[in-house]
Order: sequence, then structure tokens, then C-alpha cells
Amino acid sequence: MNWYQKKDGSVTLTLHIQPGAKRTEVAGLHGDALKIRIAAAPVEGAANTALLDFLKKRFAVPAAQIILKHGASGRHKVVEVVGSAVSPEALLPSA
Repeated sequence: MNWYQKKDGSVTLTLHIQPGAKRTEVAGLHGDALKIRIAAAPVEGAANTALLDFLKKRFAVPAAQIILKHGASGRHKVVEVVGSAVSPEALLPSA
């Protein structure tokens, strides 16, 4: 899988974000990225905040362990998750 990389107890996720959706959910793979729909609008960082909160809950880690590395102002984002026991594959919707 190209949308994430595991290294030294952390996972780096490559994400494609669709803000302004009806609900926050994982939509599936979008090329080499995981597509996530975010219910918040892309205004004043609201979508980024909602994304990080969503990932915090899905990976069962404190907010300080979810780091937005790249893409704060775009749809393509790179997020690092530190110290989660949850596998990235667990984010994928069931087929």
C-alpha cells in the first residue's frame, strides 16, 4: 500500500481530503492516497481540526500524537500518527 508508511513506532498517512461533505468518513483509496470526507468547511482551519480529531479517535491516541506534516492549506495532506496500536488498514471501509 502506498498511502501509508510505518517507521519507528509511527505511521505516515498520505491523504486526499474532501471538505464540506455531509459527514466525516473514509471514502476509500484515491490514487496513492486515502480519501477522507470531512463534514467541516475549509474555513479558518476547521476542516484540518475536524480531520485531526477524526484520526485521533480512529487511531485511539491523544491529539498530541497526530501531527499534520504537510498540506495545511490544500486537499493533499501528510499526517503522522505516533504510537498507535491500530493498523492503518483498519481505516479502510469494509468491502
